[in-house]
Amino acid sequence: QEQLVESGGGSVQAGGSLKLTCTTSGVVFKIHTMAWFRQAPGNQRELVATITRGGIADYSDSVRGRFTISRDADRSPIYLEMNSLKPEDTGIYYCNLETTPRPSWGQGTQVTVSP
Repeated sequence: QEQLVESGGGSVQAGGSLKLTCTTSGVVFKIHTMAWFRQAPGNQRELVATITRGGIADYSDSVRGRFTISRDADRSPIYLEMNSLKPEDTGIYYCNLETTPRPSWGQGTQVTVSP
């Protein structure tokens, strides 16, 4: 059964750091490009970072240089290390396949950055 579980969120002050973990079950998550998304209150879910099966990473302009996505080849989990956090990084963070169709979303993990 395919399942996604995100963890590692919390409340930090601006400039702080957090490391998120995405634990997956299911082969599909090991062989396709994975991604971290986030959803701020009142906003649509947006793509934050992607990583291919081979470890090639890409980032949205808003987090490039501050966030690092990583994974061990063909293994779970997928990580998102977040540094120099800003209040605008606040939201619920989710992981999933980069492209559709996607399995069901997990519960996400809340990240709150205070000024």
